[in-house]
Amino acid sequence: MSRDQRFVEASPHDVFDVLSDGWLYPSWVVGASRIRDVELTWPAVGARIHHSFGVWPLVVDDTTSVLVWHPPHRAVLRARGWPLGEAQVTLTVNDRTGGCLVVMEEEAVTGPGALVPDAVLDPALGVRNRETLRRLAWLAEGRLRDRVSPS
Repeated sequence: MSRDQRFVEASPHDVFDVLSDGWLYPSWVVGASRIRDVELTWPAVGARIHHSFGVWPLVVDDTTSVLVWHPPHRAVLRARGWPLGEAQVTLTVNDRTGGCLVVMEEEAVTGPGALVPDAVLDPALGVRNRETLRRLAWLAEGRLRDRVSPS
């Protein structure tokens, strides 16, 4: 299982504001290239984002669904990316002075990806997930700045 973390200069609520907007998914998830649909019930448990990953014209259509949604501290998502398989992604957000700490854990749970040893898979996931957390932080911090700066 890959585990990465990042300090975000925004509140857990700001982070969950980004997570709750399914249309922002490809803005922070590395590899997601477009959104085809966000179910109206997103981010309720069971709701799905219909996304694509890859670079055109080699894109694969699939979904990400919500398994657990406890804002502003924990979300668990099931990201499908067939033919590679499926991953369970847990985001835990904890208050810290001056912001919050976001921890992202990702584990391949089905498909060919689940057969790859952690020692091989985790370094690659770590590179991708550190960039994912950086993008998530920029969006949350930008929303905070937009809300508090004078017009």
